[in-house]
Amino acid sequence: MKNITTALILLIGTIGVKSQVAMGKPSVTNASVSLEFADTENRGLILPYIVDKSSMAENGTIIYDASDKKVKYLKDIATNTWFDLTVDTTGVVDLSLQGNEKVEKPTAKTAIGSNAATDSVDGILVLTDTNKAMVLPRVASPHLNILNPSAGMMVYDLTKKQLAVYNGAMWSFWKP
Repeated sequence: MKNITTALILLIGTIGVKSQVAMGKPSVTNASVSLEFADTENRGLILPYIVDKSSMAENGTIIYDASDKKVKYLKDIATNTWFDLTVDTTGVVDLSLQGNEKVEKPTAKTAIGSNAATDSVDGILVLTDTNKAMVLPRVASPHLNILNPSAGMMVYDLTKKQLAVYNGAMWSFWKP
């Protein structure tokens, strides 16, 4: 928890300085990147745990749905269509950190990009540029090298060259 808090403080402090952010490395690899993670550690990005996704309002939102233990993205807000990236319901998640004593502030948000200060999109982490992307943490064989993955973890598998998501019990792999 202490490492996450420190990383968020550094991330928030960096946002006011530039519209591109590198985590765990000195700079991003090219001008088309908004947020990029270092390849030097076997760590992944943990998605927010959501129990009630009815208030999600942006296509492309990626969450860990704690109600059915799946990683999903919002494909079409008009039809409330969520795309399942997990394909397994045996996942487990400890929601004790999100108990009644922890109340999320609906306005809490970190935005990265050229219009971050004025962006009105809801989300915990919003990449505001329309011509840049996020590069996920890249891990060779995450199912072998991330020794203690957390539910909702997402990485790019360097070995298989595909997206890997962890639902708390098993990894699922997605290739375009």
